[in-house]
Amino acid sequence: MSSPLRLVHFADLHIGMENYGRLDPATGTSSRVRDFLERLDEVIDYALEHQADVAVFAGDAFKNREPDPTQQREFAQRIKRLADAMPTLLLVGNHDMPGMAVRASAVDIFQALAVPGVIVGHKAGAQVVETGRGPVFLAWMPYPMRNRLLARDEHQGKTIDELELALRQTVSEILTDLAEEAAQHDMPRVLAGHFSVAEAKLGSERTVMLGRDVAVMTSVLADPAWDYVALGHIHRHQDLHPGGSPPVVYSGSLERIDFGEEHEPKGFCWVELERGATRWQFVPVRARPFRTLQVDARRAADPTGAVVQAVQQAQAEGAVVRVQVQLREDQQPTFREADVVGALSQAASVSVRREVESETRARLGDLAPESLGPLELLERYFTSRSVEPERVQRLLRRAEELLRDPD
Repeated sequence: MSSPLRLVHFADLHIGMENYGRLDPATGTSSRVRDFLERLDEVIDYALEHQADVAVFAGDAFKNREPDPTQQREFAQRIKRLADAMPTLLLVGNHDMPGMAVRASAVDIFQALAVPGVIVGHKAGAQVVETGRGPVFLAWMPYPMRNRLLARDEHQGKTIDELELALRQTVSEILTDLAEEAAQHDMPRVLAGHFSVAEAKLGSERTVMLGRDVAVMTSVLADPAWDYVALGHIHRHQDLHPGGSPPVVYSGSLERIDFGEEHEPKGFCWVELERGATRWQFVPVRARPFRTLQVDARRAADPTGAVVQAVQQAQAEGAVVRVQVQLREDQQPTFREADVVGALSQAASVSVRREVESETRARLGDLAPESLGPLELLERYFTSRSVEPERVQRLLRRAEELLRDPD
């Protein structure tokens, strides 16, 4: 009995994200760019160590369509290392794809140079790929761009909603055609795609998406013609067809982009491919930790000391840290942010945000204003302004009359 084919599935590198980073003088790149490259190194090391047969990168190599040449070089060196060991699909994502159809994508250079072992998925296609453990039918669908898939004359004058519907139908037809072609091959079959699926849970990719997305239905992808569906574009790792065949899986991004992904695991998928019996697992990587530290110092005599003491107890080594400090208005002038940053010297990046409670708000008490009625709000306002109690009552009676009879 032949052993299953081994596939590594990863996506959404976004090399070039530099937020929360600092310049690394040894390499001339941002420390955050190094983070993303090191996560790619983890994937490649794992694939080589476990003798993968094929690699699927499901799109978005770079942050933008015109990456820095140094970042292109670093990416190319790593992909060459991977492709020297196994066939490697580079799917074109929305961040890799130029706005005009005639222009090259950020990864087309691999195709132009005919780099051995590299398949560039710049348009929908499929082929049988030979591996050390036998053939695999590999199909792909890059990010669906309206101006590439819809003929202008045919759809001229249509509304945006009508165009989105037409694009969704076109993509579904392409995916159906690929599934019909796959069904003709008696071997493991894989579909790779870079697009949104309607049932997927979104994450921080909303902040880096370019343009308006078209969402494919899971039912279109969960076709029994496939043994595994490898998706990119959504940064949150998830299986959209749990327990079913085929697995329809977003590997998720390899590195955290912002605090919206603070609690999300990051990694890639290791897949053992067999017709009708595919197994897979999520493999975490050592993504940069993000930590949010919230400190309420409003009752502290020394707010700086209270915050420093609190953050020193946090696990912040190597993390991107944001400190959210609650202060009273009168504590503002004496609060020393530099001391807080100094207490987190082992962190990779530190930002401090003050949430200042004004004197008026403090005197309103613990109840949120939206939970109070108009007269209650008015009473608390007068009290905060130190209006005499008798005058407060007179004003409240007059306000009540106005509320009953505004004319």
